[in-house]
Amino acid sequence: MSQDPRNTEHEGSRPAQEPDSAPSGERVPPAEEDLAATFVRETEVIEESIEDGKKVRRKGIYLLPNLFTTSALFAGFFSVIAGINGDFTAAAVAIFIAMVLDGLDGRVARMTNTQSAFGAEYDSLSDMLSFGVAPALVAFTWILQDIGKTGWVVAFLYVACAALRLARFNVQVGSVDKKWFIGLPSPSAAAFVAASVWTFHSFDADAVGFKLLMLLVVAAAGVLMVSNIRYYSFKDFDLKGPVPFVVLLAIVLGFVVISVEPSVMLLLLFGAYVASGPALAVMRKMQHPPPAG
Repeated sequence: MSQDPRNTEHEGSRPAQEPDSAPSGERVPPAEEDLAATFVRETEVIEESIEDGKKVRRKGIYLLPNLFTTSALFAGFFSVIAGINGDFTAAAVAIFIAMVLDGLDGRVARMTNTQSAFGAEYDSLSDMLSFGVAPALVAFTWILQDIGKTGWVVAFLYVACAALRLARFNVQVGSVDKKWFIGLPSPSAAAFVAASVWTFHSFDADAVGFKLLMLLVVAAAGVLMVSNIRYYSFKDFDLKGPVPFVVLLAIVLGFVVISVEPSVMLLLLFGAYVASGPALAVMRKMQHPPPAG
């Protein structure tokens, strides 16, 4: 009796059982790559740079300096939330904390030789939030919103100037004198605005004088960031070398004075720094007047 060809075909297409197959009732795991490993590979950061004339391809990021940058970013975001909730003291303090952390991430990267293009870009994005968006939003939610359209236009002016300042700084790295900043640094501008809010919010915020003063503070800080006025960078200070004992004593006294009335002292300190740029520019003009034409 001939065999049914359909049965023969069916039996011939059945795969042979593997000799080491799992016992009945157990599921054999699929032979595919682990999802976690796939995710890590697909999201890996790869940088290419030229070192000693050779093209170097580096995979991954440095944790320590980017941890400081992330902390600064968190402080800036916290400032935004505190400003929206009306806690202007906490919002101002968070901006100063972000300023300290922003100063540390670059120094830590240089000290540990962990500079990278990724870290530089990440730092700029963090600065945009902490020193661009946060101060403008805190000033707007405190008093500028009471002025109407003029208030939010001035707040936007500050944000736009901060973005332009950071972009210009990034393209000028290595081509300008490190002793000077071209334009007011964005952390100092943010500190000036934050100290103003911190100092003045306890007064009568309905007074027209405070509204006009904050308009002037925010607008001036924004315009000075994109100006060509030079500001001393303090980068030529040698922190590793020995200093006279009186320097340490002066630092201690500085902390004591600031702790007496932090908001007022910080406002005076950063107000003086903001004014130092135009003052030095005027002094240079007076010492070297343009030739009579």
